[in-house]
Amino acid sequence: MGRTRHEAAVEQLRRSYAAIAPADTVRLAKKTSNLFRARAATSGPGLDVSGLDGVIGIDPAGRTADVQGMCTYEHLVEETLRHGLIPYVVPQLKTITLGGAVTGLGIESTSFRNGLPHESVLEMDIFTGSGEVVTATEDNEHADLFRTFPNSYGSLGYATRLRIRLEPVPAYAALRHVRFHEADKLSAAIAEITESREWDGVRVDGLDGVAFGPGEYYLTLATWTDDGGFEVVPEEVAQRPSRRAGELAPQPPKTSDYTGQQIFYRSIQQRSTDLLTVHDYLWRWDTDWFWCSGAFGAQDPRVRRLWPRRWRRSDVYMKLLGLDRRFGIADRLDRRAGRPQRERVIQDVEVPVERLGEFLDWFDAAVGMRPVWLCPLRLLARGSDATTDVAGGSHPWTSYPLEPGQTYVNVGFWGTVHVGADAPQAPRNRAIEAKVHELDGHKSLYSDSFYDRETFDRLYDGANLAAVKQRYDPDDRFISLYDKAVTRR
Repeated sequence: MGRTRHEAAVEQLRRSYAAIAPADTVRLAKKTSNLFRARAATSGPGLDVSGLDGVIGIDPAGRTADVQGMCTYEHLVEETLRHGLIPYVVPQLKTITLGGAVTGLGIESTSFRNGLPHESVLEMDIFTGSGEVVTATEDNEHADLFRTFPNSYGSLGYATRLRIRLEPVPAYAALRHVRFHEADKLSAAIAEITESREWDGVRVDGLDGVAFGPGEYYLTLATWTDDGGFEVVPEEVAQRPSRRAGELAPQPPKTSDYTGQQIFYRSIQQRSTDLLTVHDYLWRWDTDWFWCSGAFGAQDPRVRRLWPRRWRRSDVYMKLLGLDRRFGIADRLDRRAGRPQRERVIQDVEVPVERLGEFLDWFDAAVGMRPVWLCPLRLLARGSDATTDVAGGSHPWTSYPLEPGQTYVNVGFWGTVHVGADAPQAPRNRAIEAKVHELDGHKSLYSDSFYDRETFDRLYDGANLAAVKQRYDPDDRFISLYDKAVTRR
């Protein structure tokens, strides 16, 4: 979109900030959100970020992109794939924004080797609570903001521009769905793949999985490929015959399509291998919002045939969920049918890989929700080589201090549980929060949290958050992270 338009959008943002009364809290004037925690109703003007939703420019040779903070990954990937490149981590849902994934936390199947989205950021322009835009890098005078910004959820400011690393990608993702019957063997396989970046002699470029229930665990191993086959060993690749002059090019391989009648998560149980275009692989979970589209009937073949393809998207389901919450449709149906009241259990948590089996066993007994998503991750070192594992040292990201050198597994679960009259007190969510803490894990803050202030500050380095906020938002124009995540201001 170019620098000129970007600067005009930033100026528009500044004007909207100036229009907010000095005594009022500053919030985004943004109608959509991928957050699941309740927020207080607001009125009055907010920050106008409507012009900050594009790609400023891409440097194919340097493998970097300058991107506005409100640009969705759907739009970003559309542009980068034209150059055979993708961001280091592409979160699963199309309408997640780059700025949102960095100031919040995004994750996907490349996180076992590429970490989290903020780890491939080279620099970012951040609009602060004082109405200034500062450029933060890991080693300039705003390095404290750069390190603290991830997991701050807008409490320290909003990214207007981010420069990120990109990695090359071919045309296809060849998949293997590997089943495990025992949780300890599943954990061991995750640890092995994270270390070796391969399984059975085949390179692994993407790694995630699904726990359908006790004794039924799958890892999906993705291998980037140009011809639709697995690249096993260099010797075999070298022995492939090259195409002769005048010989017709081979036909593109047949790929699966999970935007139509077929549903991706069900294919994991039904087939051992698969082939997707890289584009379709990146968005394999969006069509059915993992498996949550079933709540709206979109997985019923009769309904699905009538459901327009353009509406099989996570943001459409999010709007339907908003309507349900607004009018209490599901609660009314439950009362009419005599079912106990529901508790929404929507969380992503990280547990050390060696504690994964313990958590899954506990979760199945205490919560009983299935399936759940599994996504391994490991922090990366800062520096010129963003693919070097952290060997030790202090926490590089202070607001979400995962241990350097430790492999974690993100466990994602999104649904409701019938708990009865106690549902408003969120007993299952509170139990999950306590169990994750017991297992030396962490939880994302996009959904409900219940920590007391002392525990919260210990887990998310509250002292540093307060110090950085005092520097960049001395008048407390932005809501603090604790108030956003826990008290829901």
